[in-house]
Amino acid sequence: MRVDIWSDVVCPWCYVGKTRFEKALDGFEHRDRVEVVYRAYELDPAPRPAGERLEVLEMLSAKYGMSLADARQAEERVAGLARAEGLGYDSHRPVGNTFDLHRVLQLGKEKGAQHELLAAIYEAYFARGREIFDASVITEVASGAGLDADIVGNVLENSDLYTDAVKRDEQEARQLGITGVPFFVFDMALGVSGAQATETFAHALTQAWERAAA
Repeated sequence: MRVDIWSDVVCPWCYVGKTRFEKALDGFEHRDRVEVVYRAYELDPAPRPAGERLEVLEMLSAKYGMSLADARQAEERVAGLARAEGLGYDSHRPVGNTFDLHRVLQLGKEKGAQHELLAAIYEAYFARGREIFDASVITEVASGAGLDADIVGNVLENSDLYTDAVKRDEQEARQLGITGVPFFVFDMALGVSGAQATETFAHALTQAWERAAA
C-alpha cells in the first residue's frame, strides 16, 4: 500500500500531522508493506524580497488582519498541540518561499533519504527557528540527513533541477482538489485532510488496507 502526503515544510499542521500519522503507522501490523511518499505543496508560492526577514507572527498578523497578540495566541494553540506530541516549537521562526526546499526534498526522495531530510528540516525550522530558506542552512541540514553537500549545492544553484517534479506534485494536488495541507491519500482511493488524531490515521490505514485486499 502507498500513502502520498501533500505538505509544506513551513506548515505547523503538517509538522504535527506527520508525527501523528507516523505514530499510527508504527502501530499498524502491515507497516513493512506501506510506502510513504511526501509530495510538494506551497502554501505561499510568492517569493520574498531580497534581504527581507519576516517572522511568522508578523506574517500571520498581516495575512489574516489580526493583531500581534491574536497571532501569538493562535500560534500558542498550535504550539501546545506540537508539544503534546513531544515536538519542539519556536514561534519566532522566519518565513520564506519553500520552492527550493521542495526541490531538495525531491533529491532526497531520489536518494532514498526523503524521510530523514524532511524530519531534519522540521527539526531545524520548527524546533530551532533556523533560517532554512538560506542555501547554506539548507545544505547543512541536508548533509546532516545523509545527502552529499556538493550535490545539494548544485541543485540549489541550478534552478532547473527538480523544478518539474515539484510542479507535477502541485498540479496533481490541484487535479485531486487539494486546497490545504496536510492531505493524506491512501492508494489514491481514500483521502484524509488535516492533522487528524492518531486514531483517525490508524483507522484510515486499516480501511485502505482492507479495501486493497478486497
